Amino acid sequence: MKAYLEAMGIFDPTAVHRNLSPAELTERAVARGEGKLSKTGALVIKTGKYTGRSPDDRYVVDVPCVHDSIDWGKVNVPISREKADNIYSKMCAYMQNREVFIVDGFVGADPKYALPIRVVCENAASALFATQAFVRIEKDKLDSFKPEFTVLCTPGFKCDPEKDGVHSEAAIILDFEKKRVTVACSKYSGEIKKGMFSVMNYLMPQQGVFPMHCSANIGNDGDAALFFGLSGTGKTTLSADPNRWLIGDDEHGWSDNGVFNFEGGCYAKCINLSKENEPEIWNAIRFGAVVENVIMCDECRELDFNDASITENTRVAYPVEYIPNCVIPGVGNHPKTVIFLTADAFGVLPPIAKLTKDMAKYHFVSGYTSKLAGTERGIKEPQATFSTCFGAPFLPMHPSVYAEMLGKKIDEHGANVFLINTGWSGGPYGVGSRMKIKYTRAMVTAALEGKLNDVEYSLHPIFNVMVPKTCPNVPDEVLDPREMWADKAAYDKAAQELANMFVKNFSKYDNMPENIIDAGPRAK
Repeated sequence: MKAYLEAMGIFDPTAVHRNLSPAELTERAVARGEGKLSKTGALVIKTGKYTGRSPDDRYVVDVPCVHDSIDWGKVNVPISREKADNIYSKMCAYMQNREVFIVDGFVGADPKYALPIRVVCENAASALFATQAFVRIEKDKLDSFKPEFTVLCTPGFKCDPEKDGVHSEAAIILDFEKKRVTVACSKYSGEIKKGMFSVMNYLMPQQGVFPMHCSANIGNDGDAALFFGLSGTGKTTLSADPNRWLIGDDEHGWSDNGVFNFEGGCYAKCINLSKENEPEIWNAIRFGAVVENVIMCDECRELDFNDASITENTRVAYPVEYIPNCVIPGVGNHPKTVIFLTADAFGVLPPIAKLTKDMAKYHFVSGYTSKLAGTERGIKEPQATFSTCFGAPFLPMHPSVYAEMLGKKIDEHGANVFLINTGWSGGPYGVGSRMKIKYTRAMVTAALEGKLNDVEYSLHPIFNVMVPKTCPNVPDEVLDPREMWADKAAYDKAAQELANMFVKNFSKYDNMPENIIDAGPRAK
């Protein structure tokens, strides 16, 4: 391992810890002052300045071998080979005379597509996160393990924006040529996770696998389901269903054999977490888990999940096997149900709607939701946003690559597609109320069990989606978003404004077929 580190440029570490157990990493994190233990034994840490992803600090190394395949722009910002190598060298020099924690594992539960990776970091807490987040390797295979990608994470190293040619002290750099991801300055664990997700979103389509920002579970009859959506829309919560088996909560691939989890763990939001509404996640917060930015009482060590004084984006990472009804390894059949989740801050979208194939393509490409407070730095309250394919921040290639793959999969396997709004009802954010999770769960269950296949539907006059008139265990009036507003004229105005936003956003996609355009909302 010394030779590997020296090849990276890391010399004379004070100690090298490779593939320590979660217990050992937890002990070292506490001893190093990185965090404290909660009442249930979870490691509780604070990530400092960076409590969410920092999209303005994300770069892709622009080199000839990848230049023509990257969708350059605001998401994929180019950085030169010289600048990237300079920052990387400084990070490696920073690691000299420090303890080094190394984690080996895989991204991908299907052995055919699993990507071997090595995470090298300065903090035990980061190593514990990586141990729980990625697919773990068996000890008898460690000697023959050869990583194809390396992640270097140094939260204590700060870039010099002027000298290094970057936006701030932080830099998250994807280097497909040298097969590495570097995370500088940020202690937020999500940068490690999403850095590798971006890598998979580049590599998997080249192997015929559709990479997806979604959760997945499977029923007792083998019927798999996918839940697409951005952070905070309910992917983790809704996929952790006590009546179904969890494949994974956030990142998957859909191959010719079925779906498979990219990860070996879950990274769930904790804000307003309750044992009643989310018992599986609640019970997963125990020894071996990493809790980020949740306020804890120093005396009793109780966690206050309702306290957002640090951030709304409080998190917990734990291995997927902490969910009692998980699937190990994380693989499943071809999905029969696909659900698009959105948290509509306007409070005008139906709580559930069935989509035709053309509607599904339209809404997948649109990727509408509201960015929730704290998910990214600078977001203080929900903002309407369109994130292509429900994962634009993590897509190195043009969105059409992923949209075409979804359409092909729906065609091949005849999946039913639903749009579910987990956002606001009865008015916009600040006026209406968040959709009750028991109603959302009832709608999801009805969709999965086929109980919405034969009910009567009405076409929404503005959003052009099929809205069921009845759904088991959900009041009929809840299904009609207009009925939930006291001021019907205000609803019509707000709905039309959102429809116009859909149409304006979709107009940026050149050469989109007319049948797909016609499947979207009606603008005035």
